[in-house]
Amino acid sequence: MHENFAKVVKPKSEEAELLAQIDAARLPNHIAIIMDGNGRWAKQRGKPRIFGHREGAESVRSILDTCARLQIKAVTLYAFSTENWKRPEDEVSGLMQMLKLYLKKELGTVHKNNIRFQAIGKICGLSEDIQKQIRAAEQKTAENTGTVLSVALNYGGRAEITEAARKAAKKLIENGKSLDDLSETDIEANLYTANLPEVDLMIRTSGEFRISNFLLWQLAYSEIYVTPTLFPDFRRAEIFKAIIDFQKRERRYGGVEAK
Repeated sequence: MHENFAKVVKPKSEEAELLAQIDAARLPNHIAIIMDGNGRWAKQRGKPRIFGHREGAESVRSILDTCARLQIKAVTLYAFSTENWKRPEDEVSGLMQMLKLYLKKELGTVHKNNIRFQAIGKICGLSEDIQKQIRAAEQKTAENTGTVLSVALNYGGRAEITEAARKAAKKLIENGKSLDDLSETDIEANLYTANLPEVDLMIRTSGEFRISNFLLWQLAYSEIYVTPTLFPDFRRAEIFKAIIDFQKRERRYGGVEAK
């Protein structure tokens, strides 16, 4: 693991010291991140909110590079919720333009790093040109075998569960079964994340202690790490800190510690 960082982590730096503390045998399989604080970061600097979102894109690049080098199996980023449509029109428009630019500029790097891209959420609610770019990105990276990058767009956790339950119930009826046969497994098989390992670690930046309708089903037994760091400042060292904290946790999944 450490050799993957030889060219990007300076010896005796904070990043090197943190990296040395990480146990490669106990890495989280799936990290989900609520990318919060872009607007506040921009406001602190007297800039419009979109300026913070642009800087946040640099943090996304750092996260993906770091997780790919660590060989994390899956990373899910909360990019745009169903509630975010309520934001000022110019901010929403700017975010959509940024998304299109990101898909255009970063797809080559994502593909080169063997990362598989997928978008989750009500993608049909996005503009046709964005949908087209998403489909192209998914198709280009479909055979990649490294980290799976899921970007939650026009996403809501309650809506996802509702949709999954509806699909699962429909399949039961089509197979001549009763709705009483509906199980958790049936619902899980119809979630956007059905092809991914369970979320081990959920990170929220900017110090807010909320999950904001994000992966409500998937976070049932996730470890939650909240940092006061605003997302534009959340780079490699901060990811290392979150993983170190995760590795200090005792995960009992509702059980008790073995004596």
